[in-house]
Amino acid sequence: MTDQMPVTTVNAKTVTLPDAQTVTHVRHWTDRLFSFRVKRPASLRFRSGEFVMLGLMGDSGKPLLRAYSIASPAWDDELEFYSIKVPDGPLTSRLQHVREGEQIILRTKPVGTLVLDALLPGNRLWLFATGTGIAPFASLVRDPETYERYAEVVLMHTCRDVAELDYGRKLVESIRADDLLAELIGEDFADRLRYYPSTTREPSATMGRITDNLLTGKVLADLAIDGISPDKDRGMVCGSFEFIKDMKAVLEGFGLEEGANSDPKHYVVEKAFVGDGI
Repeated sequence: MTDQMPVTTVNAKTVTLPDAQTVTHVRHWTDRLFSFRVKRPASLRFRSGEFVMLGLMGDSGKPLLRAYSIASPAWDDELEFYSIKVPDGPLTSRLQHVREGEQIILRTKPVGTLVLDALLPGNRLWLFATGTGIAPFASLVRDPETYERYAEVVLMHTCRDVAELDYGRKLVESIRADDLLAELIGEDFADRLRYYPSTTREPSATMGRITDNLLTGKVLADLAIDGISPDKDRGMVCGSFEFIKDMKAVLEGFGLEEGANSDPKHYVVEKAFVGDGI
């Protein structure tokens, strides 16, 4: 929370805006996607992959909040978020117009299942995301602890169109060029991060849904991986509820079991995902 409680105007009345943080950067990636950064509250401690509640004050004078995964790693001085734009969404129809210097509401209680502690030790970590579901993985692939625990990290990200993959592509490029991470993890860490983007509508170098590319073995062949097994592979899933349902069936078909913070196993999913209609 800021030292001085900010105020805003709702229906011509001045009201107190609790848990406010200042927006420091906004970037619009497409007409459907944008990211923004805010100052990190001094009291906020989180594990890479967790989410918080954030939003704006509604017209009724009550906060309008939704769960957003933190896209920045646990060591970052700012908090980054990646969001879809919904024209008639109660929150994002307004949040997409936020500007640098303005304030949003951010509740400082992080939670979530997409954390390293929810998985058993393994050799390879798979990160499966559709759309803005890449956000928690943007945090994890920038965290040195991820590479301390896993020899290989595979980020699969699928969107409808090529432009919607730009956030992930630039993220991976920046990580591979990060001298500090190379110093902390080792010069070969960039080769240990495997990136596999695909599209489902616009033609691109790799087409197809994540589930299809796994079941047909295409991704395994393309990355020269001999298979997926509970002995060495671990997974995290973030996307729409339908995607999560389908991925659970695929992963369990490989023999992987779903885990949780209190019961680490082979894979975890994030159920509190911000999707359509927000």
